[in-house]
Amino acid sequence: MAGTTTAEKPVDVASIPAGWARRNTVVALTFLACIIAYTDRVNISVAAVAMKEDLGWSQTQKGFVLSSFFIGYMLFMFASGWLATRFGGKRVLGVAVLAWSAFTLLTPPAAALSLTALIAVRIAMGIGEAAMFPASYELFGRWIPTAERTRAVARLLSGIPLGTLVGLMVTGWIITRYDWPHAFYFFGALGLLWAVVWFRSIEDDPSTDSRISAQERELLQRQASAATAAEKLPWRVLLLSKPVWSMVVAHFSTTWILYVLLAWLPSYFRDVQHLSIANAGLFSAAPWLAMFAVTNLVAPVADAMIRRGISVTFTRKLMQCAGLLLAAGFMLAARDIDSPALALALLCGAAGALGLTWAGYAPNSLDIAPRHAALLAGFSNTFATIPGIVGVAITGWLVDVTGTYAAAFVLTASVGAAGAIVYAIFFSARPLFAGRR
Repeated sequence: MAGTTTAEKPVDVASIPAGWARRNTVVALTFLACIIAYTDRVNISVAAVAMKEDLGWSQTQKGFVLSSFFIGYMLFMFASGWLATRFGGKRVLGVAVLAWSAFTLLTPPAAALSLTALIAVRIAMGIGEAAMFPASYELFGRWIPTAERTRAVARLLSGIPLGTLVGLMVTGWIITRYDWPHAFYFFGALGLLWAVVWFRSIEDDPSTDSRISAQERELLQRQASAATAAEKLPWRVLLLSKPVWSMVVAHFSTTWILYVLLAWLPSYFRDVQHLSIANAGLFSAAPWLAMFAVTNLVAPVADAMIRRGISVTFTRKLMQCAGLLLAAGFMLAARDIDSPALALALLCGAAGALGLTWAGYAPNSLDIAPRHAALLAGFSNTFATIPGIVGVAITGWLVDVTGTYAAAFVLTASVGAAGAIVYAIFFSARPLFAGRR
């Protein structure tokens, strides 16, 4: 069947001539957009240390500020997937970057006005960033051959640790030499520059791109033909299947760990390990370098396993479950550490382990329904954003109540282990449309 062939026998890309293919431009620019998204998202994690002292916030208030972004992000996620499917990934992602960059620029004046105004701006920024991944997946469903999916998704998602790394390090440097508002002005301007390049360089579909080679066009047309069986897949089948919900659970568990680390590492190194703001930013950056390295080392391995006949389902389960369980173990080990160097090593291990999961759950929407990848990505990320609200806020509350990060780390590890169990039992990478023709 066409669906089964798509999943288990990837299109051969060996015949494509060496050189820079147009699909690489799509991956590269979405990767840069992801970097910009995460610099804009996490710079407040470092800036909030100075903002808390400057504006007199409690840890709980700081937690509300850090989590407010995810309200808009979650509420608009599924809608952004529908918009990308309806109007194309190019237009939706381009407008989204312009929007969230504008609200990044508005963050300092909003903070000066009131806490309520700042939270409103952060929610609006989350609405803009909601389109980041659904729009990218919509483009990948059209531009990326099956044999390259894990690597393409991993390269896109490696913008998360790299953007986090840049955001944490540069924000700490800017705050030390200038003041916290300058960090928002700098990163907001980068998004505006990216949008100019984006609209001049990208087309929604390979069939409308005059700059694509004949060989690459033929490859992607074969890819499109193999995916047409999914065009009229009923939403009930799409959204209520076990593979989709096990992907959602894995995504939720992964982002619980991810968002706790994103939001609280600078505060952890400042409050528990007693580092300066600048050094807290530097220490907080190292785990994301580990994640970036692991992500890009593991993705080619996963694609190679699939090419050699290992099932897609086994490959995804191995990567996802190993990543979650290792991350949980490192978080548990780090809960009572009073050495900055050892704490850094353990948290690098936790973040690095999450890099494995991006060869696990992350390509699943392309595995099981590539023509609906934007909708599935938006659907899954809607639930996976809940940890950004609940997990980040609960972490602040637990720190206020207990005076340590130990309870928050135990809870985070438990969520990761539970997600691994559910994914191992229920996930299957078999296309949902297999056999429907």
